[in-house]
Amino acid sequence: MLDDMNNPDALIEILHARQQERGWLDTPLLAQLAGELKLPPSLVYGVASFYHAFRLHPRGTNHCTVCIGTSCHIAGGSRIMGELEKKFNLTCGSTASDGSLSLERVGCLGLCGMAPLIKIEGGGTTAKLHARLSPERAIGFVQSAVSGENVRGDDVFPVPVFGPDSSRIVLSNCGVIDPESLESARQAGAYSIMADVVRDVPPEEVCRRITSSGLRGRGGGGWATGRKWDLVRRAPGRRKFVVANGDEGDPGAFMDRTLMESDPHRILEGMAIAGYAVGARLGYLYVRGEYPLAASRLRTAISQAEAAGFLGKNIFGSGFSFTVRIRIGAGAFVCGEETALMASIMGRRGQPVIRPPYPAQRGLWGASTLINNVETFGSIAAILRNGADWFRSIGTPGNSGTKVFSISGDVARVGVIEVPLGTTLREILELAGGVTNGTLKAAQTGGAGGGCIPASAMDLPIDYDSLKPLGSMAGSGGMVVISDRRCMVDVARFFMRFCRDESCGKCTPCRTGTQQAVRLLDAICNGSAAETDLDQLEELCHLMQETSLCGLGMSAPNPVLSTLRWYRAEYLAHVRDGHCPAGVCFPENSA
Repeated sequence: MLDDMNNPDALIEILHARQQERGWLDTPLLAQLAGELKLPPSLVYGVASFYHAFRLHPRGTNHCTVCIGTSCHIAGGSRIMGELEKKFNLTCGSTASDGSLSLERVGCLGLCGMAPLIKIEGGGTTAKLHARLSPERAIGFVQSAVSGENVRGDDVFPVPVFGPDSSRIVLSNCGVIDPESLESARQAGAYSIMADVVRDVPPEEVCRRITSSGLRGRGGGGWATGRKWDLVRRAPGRRKFVVANGDEGDPGAFMDRTLMESDPHRILEGMAIAGYAVGARLGYLYVRGEYPLAASRLRTAISQAEAAGFLGKNIFGSGFSFTVRIRIGAGAFVCGEETALMASIMGRRGQPVIRPPYPAQRGLWGASTLINNVETFGSIAAILRNGADWFRSIGTPGNSGTKVFSISGDVARVGVIEVPLGTTLREILELAGGVTNGTLKAAQTGGAGGGCIPASAMDLPIDYDSLKPLGSMAGSGGMVVISDRRCMVDVARFFMRFCRDESCGKCTPCRTGTQQAVRLLDAICNGSAAETDLDQLEELCHLMQETSLCGLGMSAPNPVLSTLRWYRAEYLAHVRDGHCPAGVCFPENSA
């Protein structure tokens, strides 16, 4: 439910609600909203046209969404899209002339264990997912939908959580408690340490304990969490905010989805403790739009916590008050960047701004704002309950605690795993059952802005520092396993296409650089490139890294540069010999 249907800051939530009612957002409706909210029509249209989730044209009676995230792409998702386009004479984003079918793609549905998959909506029924598809089966399901046949979809099962129970901190309750029951969460310890903290521990001491623990932000940057908290605590002004970033947009990442769906009260407790420590009374939890179950369970958890007095006014009789509101993303990967995320929360286009000032100095509505990933908030109660020394004893020096990774791709067990930082890739793959569909060729870590690390680095400890010399990063925790039957040039092209499509367009290096990089990679993959194009591609990537406005443009070249470094022989085979060693590229292999 919206906090205020007449609040212009809730524009994105209002657009979600109106689209759900009407099916799409036409120009008269947008103009009407502008009048009701007293906003310029250009602003309302600009927001509606910026986000992928909003439709400015009617879609077909049957609407098919094809996932082309990393795991789905490796498993054939992009080929499925191509075959559907050919079969139904449609292009991605278009609708059949008779209105019977429309097609679109999504960067990732967060259901990587079911790859490749499509989602079909229509006929007055709920959306149906069809998983582990071949192009032929996908065409069959779409034909059945258009014909009005009621074909059952595949059930969505909880993400498997594997690995030793002894190493679980953030995921310790996943699969153990009922995520929709406050009593179940309380039996597992929810809100108990929070009660002690807000009554008896001064805010500066809370910040000191988090700093002493060595916790680093789990959203990708790896910044010192306690230091960030203390900066917000010391910032002037009585109005401050806490933001939990659950906009998990990286293809192949589904760690946050698992936590939000399985243990929502853990996140809320961490946010409330953070609010107490920094002096904030209001928090926003920004949830990825493709995660409706997570949003639903978080809303339920907020209502339960408010009814029990764990959120709201005068919590535990301490005089401390804290409220949490949900904001739903609208399909913009760039909103994972903190300044773009704040713009989206305030009902604007999710475009980054230059830093400084940082959110701790000037964030939501000009006030000091603390932003952490939901996994970071998931660690807070355990640290305060067990002590900073306990947390620091786990992991490696400078990389305290555990990290949740999502494992997908060419691996026996797709799911999430929580291990101490410093665990090697070899150990993680063993826990995941090993490589399938050949032998290990690479592991792509860190999401769309991460790099591909070679099989020769299997024994390297994985943490926030160790992967940088290899041209990659731990990032938020997405890990895609790639076998020797995959083409690394095609993998690099996939990620660059994703970043091109998700660029906000604000700065030239990212907006134009990603387009030109895709053009060069297309030429390499279809046999029309020269060897000098590799030098041009490499130079372009370095330019993007050095001159882009935000992390999306700066990190977009990482998959390309890392594959050029470790798999240059494959690039040379493409441009010198007109040959793809994996048999993936070139027109004769693309059918």
